Formats: sequence, C-alpha cells, structure tokens
Amino acid sequence: MSGASETSTRICEKEGCNQPGKYRAPKAPDVLDDFYWFCKDHVREYNQQWNFFHGTTEAEMNAQMSKDKVWERETKSFVDPEQRAWSRLGIEDPHQVLGGNATQNPGRVKAGGRKLPPTERRAIEILEAKDDWTKTEIRKAYKALIKVLHPDINGGDRSQEEQLQQVVWAWDQIKQSRNFK
Repeated sequence: MSGASETSTRICEKEGCNQPGKYRAPKAPDVLDDFYWFCKDHVREYNQQWNFFHGTTEAEMNAQMSKDKVWERETKSFVDPEQRAWSRLGIEDPHQVLGGNATQNPGRVKAGGRKLPPTERRAIEILEAKDDWTKTEIRKAYKALIKVLHPDINGGDRSQEEQLQQVVWAWDQIKQSRNFK
C-alpha cells in the first residue's frame, strides 16, 4: 500500500543517494507517464515540492479546474435535442403542443383523411399508391412495379428480389382488404 515497486532494481535518482529507487514520481505535469525513481525519503521530498500548476497562469488554472468539475467532458446543449424532438411532431414552439396539433396523430391519418390499419398503410407505401385509390388503380401500380422488379423481365437479375417480395406482400394485403373499392 506504500506505492513501492518491490521488483524495482533501480537506484534513487537523487544526486548522492545510493538507496534503492522503489518509488516513482512523474517528471512533469505534461508528461505523466515518464517517471523519476526515488527512495522513500526523496520521493516524499519531491512530492512536497510538486505543483501540477507550476508555470501556468491563474486563468489557465481556473480553466483546468472548471474542466475537472465535469471530468473534462463538455456539457451538451439541451436546446438542440429538444428542438429536434418538437420538430419531429411538426411543432416549432413547444407551447403549440396544447393547441390544434395536440389531437393529431401523424401516423394514422394521412392527407386523404382515411384511417387504415398499419399493415394496409405500409402496403400503400410499398406500392407507392395513395389511400384514396381504388383496388383497380392500386393493381395497376402493383403490375408496373412487378414489371420493373421481376427477374424474368430483368434478364435474370435477382438483386431486387427482396423488394419484389415486399411488393407481392403489399398487394396481398390490399387485395384482401375491405377498405378499398
């Protein structure tokens, strides 16, 4: 617990001392991983004279002490994340949350004003259709996408196979739906 390195074979670096140098002390505040090796008496003497802030101005010392209060981590502004959170809801001023936007749910009702289950809403997005289209119009969009994505039409190119599977899934959702004429 004394800090002595029992395996050290060094001699004390104090001029004129022949005791074993078992205690290390940093050479400078800038270089804390390079050490002097002293005996017990001389390391005590060195530590009493040690000043981390030697050669710094008072302003530099205060700046370092301020950094040390937060473990040298800069604090982040709370304004930016909060502003981004409100903007995701389409609100510029947090006080608008109590106004007309408070009753809107942007995930359920789109511009057409139809309420659709999440699977059908996702299917509409995949097929690049609108929720006020009829099944016939959506089927035309489905066929157009199939022509673009199918490997038989693209010379055997299977790079868009996952997207093709999503399009087929989306059409199955719409085909079985009662929400479209």
